[in-house]
Amino acid sequence: MNSRHIVVLSLFLLMSLSVVLGSIPMDTPVKRFEYKYSFKPPYLAQKDGTVPFFEHSGNAIASEENLRITPSLRSQKGSIWSKTHTSFDWWEIEIVFRVTGRGRVGADGLAFWYTEQRGIEGPVFGSSDKWNGLGLFFDSFDNDNKHNNPYIMVMVNDGNKEYDHHNDGATQQIAGCLRDFRNKPFPVRAKIQYYKNILSVMFNNGMSNNDNDYEMCLRAENVFLPTRGHFGLSAATGGLADDHDVQKFMTWSIIAQPDGFVPSSEHQIPSAEQQKFEKEFENYQQQLDKKKEEYIKEHPDAKGKDEEEWFEEEQIRELRQIFQGQSDLRMLVQTLSKKLDEIVGRQEATISLVSSIQQSGGLAQPQGGVPVQSGGIPQNQIQRHEVESLLVSSRELVASTREIKNLFSSFATKQDQINGRPASYGTVDYTASFNEIRDGMNAMKRDVNIVSQRVLTQAPVVQQPPVQLPNCPEITCVTTTMFIIMGVVQIALLLVYVIYQSRQEKQHKKFY
Repeated sequence: MNSRHIVVLSLFLLMSLSVVLGSIPMDTPVKRFEYKYSFKPPYLAQKDGTVPFFEHSGNAIASEENLRITPSLRSQKGSIWSKTHTSFDWWEIEIVFRVTGRGRVGADGLAFWYTEQRGIEGPVFGSSDKWNGLGLFFDSFDNDNKHNNPYIMVMVNDGNKEYDHHNDGATQQIAGCLRDFRNKPFPVRAKIQYYKNILSVMFNNGMSNNDNDYEMCLRAENVFLPTRGHFGLSAATGGLADDHDVQKFMTWSIIAQPDGFVPSSEHQIPSAEQQKFEKEFENYQQQLDKKKEEYIKEHPDAKGKDEEEWFEEEQIRELRQIFQGQSDLRMLVQTLSKKLDEIVGRQEATISLVSSIQQSGGLAQPQGGVPVQSGGIPQNQIQRHEVESLLVSSRELVASTREIKNLFSSFATKQDQINGRPASYGTVDYTASFNEIRDGMNAMKRDVNIVSQRVLTQAPVVQQPPVQLPNCPEITCVTTTMFIIMGVVQIALLLVYVIYQSRQEKQHKKFY
C-alpha cells in the first residue's frame, strides 16, 4: 500500500465522519477528554512515585500499572486528589478498579469525591467529614447489620452534615443500588455523569471482559454541586481489610451546544469533492480485488481464508478458549492415566513375584537375573536360617555393647568417686603386703621340697608279690611344679594390678 492509497483512505474516512456528524442531532453534547484530571497505565506513576497532576497521601502506593489506595492491612487510609480546580461545568468520570480480599466480608470501602476543597485524612472512607460537594461510596462493610452490603450510594453535603456511620448513611443518601464489587474476575467499572444537574451512575459488575457492559445503578435529578471543584478518590480499612486498586481514572468534560447552533459551511465537504473521493475509493477497491484474483491464479495451492474467518465474534472467541482449555485438561488427564497404568502394572508385577515366592518357598528371579537352582533357590542367595542367625548375632552384639557401656559407666562412677576423695587420706603402702606374700610363698615352696625329699629317701622299699587289683579309673593330678607356676602367675598379675591402681591414684591426686 503506497502513500496515495493511504491518502485516499484518510479522505474517505473524513467524508464518512462528516456524514455521521451531519446526522447527529444538534442538541447532542460534545465530550472532550481532560488529561489533567485523568490517570491511566502503562505510565500511571513517574519514577519518583508521583502521579502527574495528582497528589496522593496516606497509605496510597502508586505504580506504573495501578494505584493501590489501601493495602489489605488493618486500619489503613489513603487518598488521591487532583491538584487544580475544574474549568468546566459538566463532566463524566469513568473509574476502573478492583476490590479484593481473602475474607468473605470486606471493609471498609472506596469513595469518589467531587468537592469544593481537597479533602484530608479523615473518618469517611479515608477522607474528611463535612465536605461540600458530592460523595459516591462503594461501601463493603455492613455497619447497620441489615445485610445490604456491598452497597453503592450517593450523598450530597453542604459542609454541615456529618456522615452517619452506624446506619451506613441510609438516611442521608439521595440514591443507591445494591451491587457486589468485591473479588470479581475482571475489573469493575463505574461511569459517573453529571450533566444539567442530573447525576447518573452506570455500573459494570466485572463478570465479563466487555468494557461496555454497563447497567443503570442510580439516577438523581435536581442535584446541585459546586461550579468548580476537585476530583478525588479515597479508601479505608478497619478490622477487616481489602486491597483497593484503581487502574484508570478517566475524565471528560461535557460541552452543551447552544440552541440554534448550526455548523458553519467551512466544516462541510462540497458534494463535488465527496463524489470525487467516492469514485477514487471505488477504483481502489476494484484494483485491490483484481490484485487478489491475480495472486490466487499465480498461487493456486495457497488456500486463502474467507473474510468471515478473519474476524471472530466475542462469543465464538470465548467458546474457542473454553474448548482449548478443556482440550488441555483432557490431554493432562490422559497423561496422568498413562502414568497410573504404569504404576498399576509395576504393582501387579510385584504382587505376582511375591506370590510366586510364597508358593515355591524360595525367591523367584525375573528374566535376566541370577539363575535359579533346582528347588527354586537361586545361587549366591542368602538363606532364611542365615538371616535369622544374623539377626540373633546382631541382637547379641547389641546386648554386649550395652553391657560394655554399663561397665564403662560403672568405671566412670568409681573413678569419679576416687577423684572426689580428699587428699588428706594419703597413699596406701602396699610394699609390706607384697613382701609378706612373697615370704609366705617361698616358705611354702621350701616345705614342699623338704617333704618330697624325705619321702623319696627315707621310705623303705618292700618287695611284695603283685596283687591283682580291680581296674580303677586313672586320675590325673596337678604336679607340684604346675601348682607353683600357677600361684606365681596369679601373684604377678595381682602385683601388676595393684601397681597400676596406685599409679592411677597418684596421677589423679596431682589435680587436688
